[in-house]
Amino acid sequence: MCGICGVVGQADEQLIKNMLAPIAHRGPDDEGIYIAPAANGERVGLGHRRLSILDLSPAGHEPMRDAQGEIWLTYNGEIYNFKALRKELERCGHHFTSETDAEVVIYAYREWGLNSLAMFNGIFAFALWDGRNNSLLLARDHLGVKPLYYADTPAGFAFASEIKALLAMPNFQREVDLESLNQYLSFLWTPDPYTLFRGVKKLPPAHFLLYQNGRAEVRSFWDVEFNEDDSLTEQDWIERVREQVERSVRAQMIADVPLGAFLSGGVDSSSIVALMTGLASQQVTTYTFGFKSEDLRYDILEDDVKYAREIGAKLDTDYHESFFEPQVIELLPKIVYHMDEPVADPAAITSYLICKAARERLTVLLSGMGGDEVFAGYPRHIAVKIADAYNLIPSFISRPLVEAMPASMPGRFNSVFRNTKKLARSAALPLRERYLGYCTYFKEDEKAKLYSSAMNEAAMNFNALAAHQKYFDKVADEDFVNQMLYVDMKTFLPCLNLTYTDKTSMANSMEVRVPLLDYELVEMAARIPTRLKIKGLTRKYVLKKAAEAWLPKNIIYRKKAGFSAPLRSWLHNDLRPMVEELLSETNIKRRGYFDYAEVRRLIDDNLAGREDNGLKIFQLLTLELWHREFID
Repeated sequence: MCGICGVVGQADEQLIKNMLAPIAHRGPDDEGIYIAPAANGERVGLGHRRLSILDLSPAGHEPMRDAQGEIWLTYNGEIYNFKALRKELERCGHHFTSETDAEVVIYAYREWGLNSLAMFNGIFAFALWDGRNNSLLLARDHLGVKPLYYADTPAGFAFASEIKALLAMPNFQREVDLESLNQYLSFLWTPDPYTLFRGVKKLPPAHFLLYQNGRAEVRSFWDVEFNEDDSLTEQDWIERVREQVERSVRAQMIADVPLGAFLSGGVDSSSIVALMTGLASQQVTTYTFGFKSEDLRYDILEDDVKYAREIGAKLDTDYHESFFEPQVIELLPKIVYHMDEPVADPAAITSYLICKAARERLTVLLSGMGGDEVFAGYPRHIAVKIADAYNLIPSFISRPLVEAMPASMPGRFNSVFRNTKKLARSAALPLRERYLGYCTYFKEDEKAKLYSSAMNEAAMNFNALAAHQKYFDKVADEDFVNQMLYVDMKTFLPCLNLTYTDKTSMANSMEVRVPLLDYELVEMAARIPTRLKIKGLTRKYVLKKAAEAWLPKNIIYRKKAGFSAPLRSWLHNDLRPMVEELLSETNIKRRGYFDYAEVRRLIDDNLAGREDNGLKIFQLLTLELWHREFID
């Protein structure tokens, strides 16, 4: 993995150095710069920070060129099928000077042009300058594992792995995009292609951008298609899932540096570790992270560590576990800095800490991320069904009972009460709106109360759900389970989960790979009948049945814990002084976005246990920290 950046316009070596400096953590092993004339008196500049994974020799230095010196590449990622592509390219007459996958990208483009993009099986974000026609090609992998941002600036068209590199551009105006802020308050994050920085965009997954003669064109090169195949039996599908997951894990274990895995003790990560153990020639190193019991009073998370220890012992891994010490006040600003744009999911903290601990021994980690989006594993995927049963209860009975439930109190039933309230508040809506209700935090009426008069006036022109509705429309004829999965794969997965995974791992100069998001596995899963994804009340049914060949049943069918952190406890304890300081009346009024009385009500109701406003308060806290770091 690496950090990349570049400019077409007023490029020079110092400008590229300035862009590379804030993303040096993405590639501590080497730095490279390429500057050349472009069309219309402009210059192109490409920058690269290298984290060496394959071919650790100087032959892997980037930016890298072809033999003719016409095509130059700065590349971030791994192409897992690069050896097969290389053999084919050698048959076509191309000669290689390194053992890298980056060089394969160059000659694949030279041989097959834009058609090469769909041929790459891996995780990647790259920029390729074609001197033959003065064009810049940007591309991002099928599921969006690696990020890529771009912007038109006074000094030219610029791109980078992280926004902070774009902020190094001369005369760049740091302004908040209010429409994206509105979306952030709905989801905890902002859907592609926009960011909270006005003028900065994210290249969506499975898309490329072609920049030539001052114009940028963005197009898709791949999409998942749901074509359920009922000709196969349940056992046939179970065997196919086993084979495809094993094939993906084997392909992603290639590296010239130490490699290990996350181990949460859940079915996804445990399956990957089990397969790695069978494929590896030596003991597999695993990392687990936990929280102390006093921090879990408000969240009652399932004890991951207990299950991780069990599977680590059963598989005889080189097992490592760590526990979070009270330092969230010091850690949170650092996480906000590395995330670039506000992402208010406390899971980013856990991800950062795991990667920091693992980096002492490893450079590459395999993760179980993606299983829930591909095979239907989230509680909300089943909640849309459960809501139908809830709707059978007369509202004069259900409504008073639900409203009387406490929502933010310590105790074993806290999460049950909290989730029941969330389910009830959207249960009566049509399926699509019901699902979006389970995905959002500030509802539209709640934002209207929260916003200042000026922000409410601006928000009249915004539709926070537009991106999700667009994706729902695209698969409107599919089974609703597949509709949910498609929307998740286009929004929640790349914009939240993969974003914080990339940023927190690369902050520690570490690469994270995601075997369950191999695009061929995703294509296969799209053909599995939905009755085998959710069977009765069992989510990820077919994956869990496949995992019975690798894992004990108590691991496979344990209660889902989710990957998170004890935010609610922190807000009542460690983070409470920060909340009071940063969300003070003075600060809220100075920003001008929100009504202070409503912010105060959210805080007070949360502390009193009347409502679970934990994530809402965390959104506001994260936004203020981000504002101070990047805008002020």
